[in-house]
Amino acid sequence: MKAGSTNLKMKTSGPQHKSKSPRLNSEQERATLAPAKPLLVLAGAGTGKTRVITTRIAHLIRNGTPPERILAVTFTNKAAREMQQRAKEILGRQAETEPEISTFHSLCVRILRRHIQKLGYPSRFTIYDRSDQEAAARTTLRELKTPSQSLRPGDLLYFIGRWKNQSLDPDAAEKEADSEREHLAAIGYRRYQMNLLASAAVDFDDLLLLTEKLLHQFKEVRAEEAGRFDHILIDEYQDTNGSQYHITQLLAASHRSLCVVGDDDQSIYGWRGAEVAHILRFKQDWPEAEVVRLETNYRSRPEILTVANRLITFNRQRHEKELRPARTGGAVPRILQFQDETAEAKTIVKDISQILEQTPTQPRHIAILFRTNEQPRAFETALRQAKLPYVLVGGMSFYDRREVRDLLAYFKVFITPHDEVSLLRILNTPPRGISKPAQSALVDAATRAGKPAYDLLATANSIKDVSPKAATAMSDFRDFVNSYKTRFTKTKDLVDTLRQCINQIGFLDEVKRRYPDAGECETRLAAVEQLISAAGSYQREARSCSLQGFLDATLLDQRDQTEEEDRNAVFLMTLHAAKGLEFPHVYLAGMEEGLLPHHRAVADESGNAIDEERRLCYVGVTRAQDRLTLSLCLGRQKWGKQRDTIPSRFLYEMTGKENHPNAGSARADKPAGRRRRAVGRR
Repeated sequence: MKAGSTNLKMKTSGPQHKSKSPRLNSEQERATLAPAKPLLVLAGAGTGKTRVITTRIAHLIRNGTPPERILAVTFTNKAAREMQQRAKEILGRQAETEPEISTFHSLCVRILRRHIQKLGYPSRFTIYDRSDQEAAARTTLRELKTPSQSLRPGDLLYFIGRWKNQSLDPDAAEKEADSEREHLAAIGYRRYQMNLLASAAVDFDDLLLLTEKLLHQFKEVRAEEAGRFDHILIDEYQDTNGSQYHITQLLAASHRSLCVVGDDDQSIYGWRGAEVAHILRFKQDWPEAEVVRLETNYRSRPEILTVANRLITFNRQRHEKELRPARTGGAVPRILQFQDETAEAKTIVKDISQILEQTPTQPRHIAILFRTNEQPRAFETALRQAKLPYVLVGGMSFYDRREVRDLLAYFKVFITPHDEVSLLRILNTPPRGISKPAQSALVDAATRAGKPAYDLLATANSIKDVSPKAATAMSDFRDFVNSYKTRFTKTKDLVDTLRQCINQIGFLDEVKRRYPDAGECETRLAAVEQLISAAGSYQREARSCSLQGFLDATLLDQRDQTEEEDRNAVFLMTLHAAKGLEFPHVYLAGMEEGLLPHHRAVADESGNAIDEERRLCYVGVTRAQDRLTLSLCLGRQKWGKQRDTIPSRFLYEMTGKENHPNAGSARADKPAGRRRRAVGRR
């Protein structure tokens, strides 16, 4: 049975035999007790990096550092929560203050709330997610009268995201642009930013870019923000992009107590701006830095680590290190060859069925990993036929549900009425007699007047093509927003006020009307209930409760979470999604040139893309705790025709046959009766 997306809890996805060191080993202890100066902790896969960070925080506090003077930054809210919880457990007491542990984006929101007015934005800005960005991009291209065949909204956002990850503003982007299409995108970038500013909005990349700009341009802001902390710890340093790198440098420059933890061998996010060079050149940036290597792996069997170590040595630009197993025994990783992707899926699923029948293994202890989003189709079919439960990671997020997005838009407008994207989403939701033509007339009038659309709601009766009924509805809507804007400012019970708001607009009745099917209606209403429950959790935990705070927490949370489903099911996921997780049984499917490494990397002559693909393969291999299976097909369907494939170069490297193309694989289990091709034959 296919499930929706799932929110994987960090490292709790089913490790059956997870082994931990009973106490800190010598490497971990050295990293924990190192003096307060630049420190690079090279933490290989499964070596206990989170434990090192949290025990170092505890060590600093026990040696006199006030908890609030410590900043720890990671990349996901899940990781930040786990780190905060572990730090509390180690300290074993309820302190009056706590270390500031958060994501880069959350840190930047706090800095921007304090200082963004220096850049011309209001402090009560709203944050646009991907859907909001797409709406803003469509508006931008429409205003520029750009033909859809020249540049689509997704294309514009791709260029804008790439430039922002490189810390380039519109002026710099115009200088960087080479092709006519890039020049058009740079013009769109400028207009897009103007529209966001007019709507008192920023997107997720702006959170980093504008913070970097503030710290760089305003010495007093840099002094204030850097002065909040005596020690900074950065997790997953290999994943930092340009802005995150510069923010770190600016905040740590004065006290120089900077501890960064990461693994260059697991740097796999170059496509979204991460630069492995940051961790490779740490000693150049901070010449007095101490370097500690964590090489004792508590996750995988020795045979799995042998394969992983052999593979990653083919990347020359890396810190020298080698994973050493803390566990013993285990099976040699298998390489399975199949006729095509259907046979690959059916045989692997049959193998999984046998494991589940013959051993205590649970479905959640098994993961099938793949490089591209097209690969899981055959596995889904086979798993359904075998009646095995599975979860396809990366489906619809809870935050993508229409009802949730509608309510979040209401919350945004209560805080920032000039947020035009959110305003237009809810102006007639639920229906209140404001037609699409009336909304278009409102926007056109606002554009001509050079004012936000919200400011014209009260005088909509003077706008041509807005009927008296629609004008009255617009005016009433404005009064409603102003009323709740005030109520949310004064309320002490956020949840109760949210419930009153939902009841007043008849939101639940509209959901019931829109979805007459009882099952679907129940699912939709459950999403609304879950959002209000999230507000309740926020209200209980937040030191200072506000609608703005809840909205910030919600919008930042959706960056790294999909819908929560703690299911006992086989996990299907991409290699990128699998990072940070571990499973007793891992199947790494599609080990072929063009898939892994991906065909775009093969075409890149620099070799850097192949290095990242090799790191991606390494990440997949090191997810396995007990049993690793690598599979490839002799042919795959492409555009309806069967095409021969070439075994991945990574198979040759892992098996030690990279210089012997005719020697065959170290171990290739070939299903009986199938056409055979030795892995070593290229």
